[in-house]
Amino acid sequence: MPLVNVELIEGVFSSEQKKDMIKKITDTMVSIEGENLRGVTWVKINEIKEGDWGIGGQTLTAGDVKAMAKG
Repeated sequence: MPLVNVELIEGVFSSEQKKDMIKKITDTMVSIEGENLRGVTWVKINEIKEGDWGIGGQTLTAGDVKAMAKG
């Protein structure tokens, strides 16, 4: 029974994007472990409040991540 935990900054991804993430992560696990595990593959998304996540000593906000994604 695979369990995949995904941690994201709250407000970066829409509900539709998270739904797509869950589907694609499940598909990836099934491609590795076999179709029989689709029904028991768990994907859990945990959203972390802005300012409670940092990198390189700097806190990150949803706006920071969206700006990075734009390039």
